[in-house]
Amino acid sequence: MADLEARTPRVFLARHGETEWAKNGRYTGITDIDLTDNGVNQVSSAAKMLVGEAKLLDPSRLVHVFVSPRKRAVRTYQLLGVGDSPSPEVTEDIAEWDYGDYEGLKVGEIRELRHSKGLDKERPWNVWADGCEGGESMQEVTERLDKLIAKIKNIQEPYFDNDRAGDVLLVAHGLILRCFVKRWLGFPVDFPLEMIFSPGGISVMSYKNGNIKEPGFYIGLSLP
Repeated sequence: MADLEARTPRVFLARHGETEWAKNGRYTGITDIDLTDNGVNQVSSAAKMLVGEAKLLDPSRLVHVFVSPRKRAVRTYQLLGVGDSPSPEVTEDIAEWDYGDYEGLKVGEIRELRHSKGLDKERPWNVWADGCEGGESMQEVTERLDKLIAKIKNIQEPYFDNDRAGDVLLVAHGLILRCFVKRWLGFPVDFPLEMIFSPGGISVMSYKNGNIKEPGFYIGLSLP
């Protein structure tokens, strides 16, 4: 089983490091804000421990890299030190949820704004289910992530049942990566799966039993 695990392609999810808005709880979608000094340290520390030859994220095993075009994600990719082979695909497919009219606001401010418009009379606003005025809906997020997941599976399928490495890396944002996890597992974006994803953190998705039809995620894994 351990040998099968080692041969099965993985999908690494790297969240960008801390930003000033993230630290203050502000929804940050299209705003191009850079990492704080602490954010740089978060990513650099993770890279030192987890990225490198024979480490958890071995750059020699990567066959594709997707990076959000936002400055904070591009900077995180650079700090991870995985090299430029393969060349990263910088794409809006893995950009953060577009928060539209709620950009830069905190949860309480968004709920007050919606309440003033007579919205959410039955329950409080929830980004997963309700989306954002002037921004993306749950359905729009679902559609772009499903397209990305299909692309990842097409990339990785040739690497099953052989000794070639076939790992993929995504460098992006906290909310969209949590949405990605839900869609990877086949759950709707508003499925109540509570997740914690620290700034600068790295998560690992893969396939159970070495089967591309059984996407899963690691709740614990042994380090190389």
